[in-house]
Amino acid sequence: MKTNIIKNLMVILMLVVLTKNVNAEELKPSDSHQFNFFSGVFDYSHEGKNSELFGIQHSNKDLFKDTFLGKISPITGFMMTADSATYLYTGVQAEYEIGKLNLTPSFSPGYYTTGDGKDLGSPLEFKTEVQLSFELLPGSKLGYSYNHVSNAGLGDKNPGANSYMFNFMKSF
Repeated sequence: MKTNIIKNLMVILMLVVLTKNVNAEELKPSDSHQFNFFSGVFDYSHEGKNSELFGIQHSNKDLFKDTFLGKISPITGFMMTADSATYLYTGVQAEYEIGKLNLTPSFSPGYYTTGDGKDLGSPLEFKTEVQLSFELLPGSKLGYSYNHVSNAGLGDKNPGANSYMFNFMKSF
């Protein structure tokens, strides 16, 4: 499992290197579409049932709304485990800047399929997540996130799954 985490970190590092411009001063935050590429461990807290996970999430900065809760925006994403479990979701996230760090909590209902992975008890699952990130270069961020996926007791069973991911966000 540790070698897989190292491989995931190497992929993220390669993404960072590939997006680095020789003259970083000319870089500017680009278009409003941000893609979050992430990789980590699904259901890390249950030995024997955990699995690697990979995913992508999209947000559009043009859809950010300043509210009393902070900057809120819609998100849409997809993740898949090495055991072929999938989760397609859409929801909302808030963004808070704390110095150089960004704190981004989110909530997303979605459609879960078991594949050969863990049975979470229902196709309807809810993902709550918190992410910490910092800007590497204008338009690129590196982060770490933790989430919990659960059906909130709506299914036949509700074992839930806790996951952690390393994130690379790029604006296009």
